[in-house]
Amino acid sequence: MRALRFVVLIPCAVAATLVAADAPPARGAPAAAPIDIPFEQFVLPNGLRVLVHTDHKAPIVAVNIWYHVGSKNEPRGRSGFAHLFEHLMFQGSENHKGEFFEPFELVGATDQNGTTNSDRTNYFENVPTTALDVALWMESDRMGHLLGAIDQGLLDEQRGVVQNEKRQGENQPYGRAFTLIVNNIYPEDHPYHHTTIGSMNDLDAAKLDDVKNWFRSWYGPNNAVLVLAGDIDLATAKDKVTRYFGDIAPTANLPKMPAKIAQRTTATRATATDNVPQTRIYKVWNAPQFGTAENDRLTLLSLVLGGSQSSRLDKRLTFTEKLADNVSAGNFVQEIAGAVLVTADVKSGVEPAKVEAAIDEEIAKLIADGPTAAETEQARAAFQSTFIRRIERIGGFGGKADVLAQCQVFTGNPTCYRATLANIQITTPAQLKELAKKYLAKGAFTLQIDPGERKPAVEEPAV
Repeated sequence: MRALRFVVLIPCAVAATLVAADAPPARGAPAAAPIDIPFEQFVLPNGLRVLVHTDHKAPIVAVNIWYHVGSKNEPRGRSGFAHLFEHLMFQGSENHKGEFFEPFELVGATDQNGTTNSDRTNYFENVPTTALDVALWMESDRMGHLLGAIDQGLLDEQRGVVQNEKRQGENQPYGRAFTLIVNNIYPEDHPYHHTTIGSMNDLDAAKLDDVKNWFRSWYGPNNAVLVLAGDIDLATAKDKVTRYFGDIAPTANLPKMPAKIAQRTTATRATATDNVPQTRIYKVWNAPQFGTAENDRLTLLSLVLGGSQSSRLDKRLTFTEKLADNVSAGNFVQEIAGAVLVTADVKSGVEPAKVEAAIDEEIAKLIADGPTAAETEQARAAFQSTFIRRIERIGGFGGKADVLAQCQVFTGNPTCYRATLANIQITTPAQLKELAKKYLAKGAFTLQIDPGERKPAVEEPAV
């Protein structure tokens, strides 16, 4: 898994369309085309769903496969398994000895990676059209023929790699903040209570049989979505995907996990010290999940709060009163719950309490009065332009293939992004005011990290 970041991800709901413009076109001008990612789809008898987006502008095909498994699916005592398995998937299969990347380097693949988060594990690469067979054979071989290549030596090696990655991440400035946040905003029995990287104790306790059972449970074709985008058509996709994936047996069908927002009613706080140059303040509120209109609107609300020079927190804390060096606000979108996050880096010589009070005042104003029409329009334009920039690419992290896969895996509707864009277009300042009152008026978790000694992390013993 690559580094976790708080980013605005596009949530979704039911289908609709949106024109790519804030204001209506000039009289007599043609209307802007709807934002759309055309696709066709088919499902193999083993349950593998395939989405095909055709774009012949360049002789390249983006291959993107999502497995509907992440750290939220890990039982107690098995934290870190989803991410550990991502690493194992790159170490060769029964029919390909050697690292997964090697054949792709020979054929000129680009934008190749794998990532794990709370809800899914994905693998992607862009390949020349002439190398599509290579990509599909490699992906199908590790889906259907991996277990024979995993032995104790490989498990021990990749366990060490993951543990080193965990140490590096935690030793970064503010590197333990995310763990402290999820441990505090979600109760112990919540699927998001632990981080994707897992605990050292659980990683140490992982046995070869545990890892193989994880693969058998989650890595079947019926728990995956494959997206092919670019220089490809439906007939060719059906022929090739059937040839390479058709004989892979499905796993047991697993139930979809229900939403669990875990909204809090009482504000809490925690403090920590770290090897950092200045105090950083985090304020977090539990929020609705991916695929809801409320989540769409909370993304707009977060853009009103922070993210541009004219946003409320940036304008007051950074430019007018000069209380903070950096301020940000974001809507952290996940499949079964979300979170609104505000951060502020306190300027040297300023009391952190003064910064926190200013943040609280701006939140209170937003709850009492809502955003202005101009603020709402500016946030709307920022959201739309970010989405359009993302889908200029066919593949990679956040491109067209990723958008289709995310919608299909989390909602069962590949066009869910259309509903999000439509919700964003019709949202009013009054709706944002009500949303602020509903989700930001209570239950905040505040984390303050001050310069000082970094104390060793305390972990629960392995089960």
